[in-house]
Amino acid sequence: MQIAVVTGTSTGIGFATSVHLARQGYRVFAGMRNLAKAEPLKAAASAEDLPLTVVELDITDAQSVAAAFETVAAEGPVDVLVNNAGIGGASPLELTPEDEHRQIFETNYFGTIRCIQQVLPTMRERQQGTIVNVSSMVGRLAIPNQIAYSASKWALEAASEALAHEVFRFGVRVVAVEPGVIMTNIFENSAEATRYDKTSPYQPIMRRNGKIYAAGFEARTPPERVAETIHEAIIAPEYRLRWPVGEDAVGIAAGRPRISDEDWVSMGADLSDEDYNGRFKTYFGVEL
Repeated sequence: MQIAVVTGTSTGIGFATSVHLARQGYRVFAGMRNLAKAEPLKAAASAEDLPLTVVELDITDAQSVAAAFETVAAEGPVDVLVNNAGIGGASPLELTPEDEHRQIFETNYFGTIRCIQQVLPTMRERQQGTIVNVSSMVGRLAIPNQIAYSASKWALEAASEALAHEVFRFGVRVVAVEPGVIMTNIFENSAEATRYDKTSPYQPIMRRNGKIYAAGFEARTPPERVAETIHEAIIAPEYRLRWPVGEDAVGIAAGRPRISDEDWVSMGADLSDEDYNGRFKTYFGVEL
């Protein structure tokens, strides 16, 4: 039985992916920072008698990461690593404290790198394994009002692309799964790092950022679809680096290469809603 480690599993994509991979026959180790939130996942696994074990794993803590992967290694080598744990936030750069910016990178980028470095030597030696990095549609299109989050996902996309090249000769597969707006708790969990102020000079940017996500919520893409895509990326006969999930993510992935950098930047002008929404629809196929 192949072993899969999934991070950030208390809710949302990580929860759904842990259950889905266990249903597909993987021995899943579901990592989460706060074990007080483990009962729903344990109950779901118990109800179906799934091969799933919850382990304490705080990806921002090197000792926690080392201890968690030592626990897993006692059961065998890791065949699949799904780096899902992440945090978000929404505010203009001018209003984003540096420590908040660093925290987003510490989780979304450096935490992922820590986990990869735990599994990579054995995967390389065994000449097999898959590393799945859960990125975002903002890893393709840098979204204003979410600069720290966008930048962390661009960094993760760059690392995924370069690492995929580095380890291709060793038979190790690296993929970036890029969800759009998914029906999860990430926005509630990011509330402290989200700012909206009607009196701010950045209010139009804040509002339009909100409209992008409101449009995504209307599509109601469930986390289970991301889980299914992750499994598809793992077992696909033909390798593919990037896997967008959701109509909004697919539209952005297809549309961004077709427009110039300046076209996208110029949408930050003082445009009417009709003009802005029309451009967004034309460029990315998303109705705001």
